Amino acid sequence: MNKLFSPLKIRGVELKNRIAVSPMCQYSSNNGMPTEWHLIHLGSRAVGGAALVIQEATAVSPEGRISPDDAGIWNELQMEAYKRITGFITSQNSIPGIQLAHAGRKGSTYSPWKGTGEVRREVGGWQTYSPSPVHFTDNYPNPKEMDKSDIKKVVDDFGEAAKRSIKAGFRLIELHMAHGYLVHEYLSPLSNLRKDEYGGSIENRCRFAIEIANKVRGIVPKDFPLFARISSSDWVEGGWGVEDSVYLSKRLKDAGIDLIDCSSGGNAPKATIPIGPGYQITFSEKIKKEADILTGGIGFITSPEQADQIIRTSQADIVLLAREILRNPYWPLFAAKILKADVEWPKQYERAK
Repeated sequence: MNKLFSPLKIRGVELKNRIAVSPMCQYSSNNGMPTEWHLIHLGSRAVGGAALVIQEATAVSPEGRISPDDAGIWNELQMEAYKRITGFITSQNSIPGIQLAHAGRKGSTYSPWKGTGEVRREVGGWQTYSPSPVHFTDNYPNPKEMDKSDIKKVVDDFGEAAKRSIKAGFRLIELHMAHGYLVHEYLSPLSNLRKDEYGGSIENRCRFAIEIANKVRGIVPKDFPLFARISSSDWVEGGWGVEDSVYLSKRLKDAGIDLIDCSSGGNAPKATIPIGPGYQITFSEKIKKEADILTGGIGFITSPEQADQIIRTSQADIVLLAREILRNPYWPLFAAKILKADVEWPKQYERAK
C-alpha cells in the first residue's frame, strides 16, 4: 500500500496527502504585491492535487526582499491581495501556506533574468542587514551589522507578518531559516562573527531563530501549524552541519514548531554540494529520528515511487516538490495513477481521469 496519499494531521489542519508545493520565488511581484501570475501559478498546483501549496519566500519588510520583484506581506494592501489566492487554493481542497522571510545580506540583488549581484540604492536598492558586516560575495551589497534594535524590529516584523498571513487566509506558516538568508546567517559560524549573546556558541547563534519562532507561535492560534525551513548543512568544513541542525530542531520543537523542512546550502558561495536524486533525504531522516519532530524531504524528488518510498520508510513525513511540479502542475494526479491510489479529481477534469 502506498503512503504518499495517506492523510496527515498537524494541529488543526489535515493534509489530504503527503505532497506539498515547495515555496519558489517567482520574482513577479509589484512593490511586494502578488499578481495574476501568482494566482495562476499557485492555483494550478492546487487544482493538480497537492495537499499543501506554499507561497514563495514572502518578505516581512521591504528590506527583507531578495530582489525588488519579490513578494511581501508588510502592509494591509498586500494582505488583502492574497485573499483571492488563498480562497481559490482552499476551494480546491488544498491548504494555502506562506513562507515568511528576510533576505539579510543576500537582499537588494537582481532577479535572475534581470542581472546579477547588487541593485544599488540609486536604482531601487536598499541597505542590507546581517549579524556581521561581511558580504556574501564581492558583487553583493555590504551589509550593516545589526544592533539590538534592528534585531527586535525583525522579530516584531515576523510577528506582524504572521498576523497579516492569518487575515489573508493562509492556514499554515513556514519560517524561512535557510539558504543563506538572515536567520541562517545568524546560525552559521561562516557568517555570524558576533561576540555578544547572538554569536559564538551554538546556543547563542540559535537565539535569533528561537526568538522569531517564539514570537510567531505566541501570535498564531494553538491549532495553527508552523513549519521552519532550515539548511541542514552548509556543505563547508567549519560551517553549520547536520548535528547543529538536530540541536536547532529540538529547540524549535520546544518553541512550538511542528515540522522541519530540511533543505541545505546557500550560505557559502563555494560549497561543494553533491546534488542528485534525494541528496538531502538523509537530513530529514536523521532530524526526524533524533529530534523527534515531523520533517519534510526535498531535493530532486521526481518519481512517484521515490516520493512514496521516502514516506513509507519514515525518511520524512511530507515531500516538497519544486522543479518537478514546475514542469507538471498535475504531478500529484499523475502519481496517484502510477501508485494506484483513487483520489478525487476536479469535477471539470474528471473526463480525463
